[in-house]
Amino acid sequence: MKKLISLVMALALMVAVFACVAGAEQVGAGKTVGIAMPTQSSERWINDGANMKAQLEALGYEVLLQYGEDDVQAQVSQIENMIASEVDCLVIAAIDSGALTAVEAQAKEAGIPVIAYDRLLMDTDAVTYYASFDNEGVGRVIGEYIEQAKDLANTTETYTIEFFMGSPDDNNALLLYTGLMKVLQPYLDNGTLVCKTGRTSFEDTCILRWSQETAQQWCENYLAAEYADEDLDICATAFDGFAYGCRSALEGAGYTEENWPLITGQDAELMASKNIISGKQTMSIYKDTRLLAEKCVTMVNAVLTGSEPEINDTTTYDNHVMVVPSYLCTPVAVDINNYEELLIGGGYYTAEQLAG
Repeated sequence: MKKLISLVMALALMVAVFACVAGAEQVGAGKTVGIAMPTQSSERWINDGANMKAQLEALGYEVLLQYGEDDVQAQVSQIENMIASEVDCLVIAAIDSGALTAVEAQAKEAGIPVIAYDRLLMDTDAVTYYASFDNEGVGRVIGEYIEQAKDLANTTETYTIEFFMGSPDDNNALLLYTGLMKVLQPYLDNGTLVCKTGRTSFEDTCILRWSQETAQQWCENYLAAEYADEDLDICATAFDGFAYGCRSALEGAGYTEENWPLITGQDAELMASKNIISGKQTMSIYKDTRLLAEKCVTMVNAVLTGSEPEINDTTTYDNHVMVVPSYLCTPVAVDINNYEELLIGGGYYTAEQLAG
């Protein structure tokens, strides 16, 4: 029954999107939307770009989609070219959320509205709306998963934990860390959780550009220096890529099914989902990029047609210049117990993809 309900909900979402398309088929005719994405090294950004492009093109828009490949100057140049091409709207998922102020000012001067996608654009008044997931909520869900999985509120045992947090130039990373620590800090304070490296602050755990290679190197170093005589019980990571890096480090250190730690992640990438099924990753955060793309498309329509998009947060996302009106999607934990219902039942992946 749960699978049926999930399938019905997924179909209802698709019907709603196509109904919108049918009702406003030519709304984008003659208009161009520029989409600047950060990288194709992560599966989720490929999916985000593809979903948004498909939905905008279905509404009649021409779409310029480009990836900066984690090169800030390349992304700046791409956006400058989009402005020179006189796009009607810009959607930006920034590589460095604070490094685009000059080019955003150019867009504002040219009368081009800017929508921040997933990563808040900092230190600018050029941004119109923000579409994302509840980023502090992502951290809270990860923390609550660890709390419940290890029964931290009731256990008399202690568990070792190490942290692998997101990029310091991404505002989302700090929000995720804040949500995570609201749950876990009390257990660090009372000794239920023990971080043997002592690296628990955001400054000590953030990884520039969300680098999987850095996460793996850190984990290798931690295991060699601190865990030669004691197992690491929990890898609290903020991203599936970090989880892959930790997996490689753990395998290299000889960890097996008998002492495999709890490993968290974010994005429910295909590889991460397969790792959850095989037991090499414990959980991830499921973020339906189809829904996020749909919300961003409604924002594009709003700024180009003078209508109002759906907004559910007007207080949280202060970029140091303004509080940006936002729509926040709800993050959900996915693990071995619910992946069939969420990922297969929701039409995000097929059973064949997960088995391949």
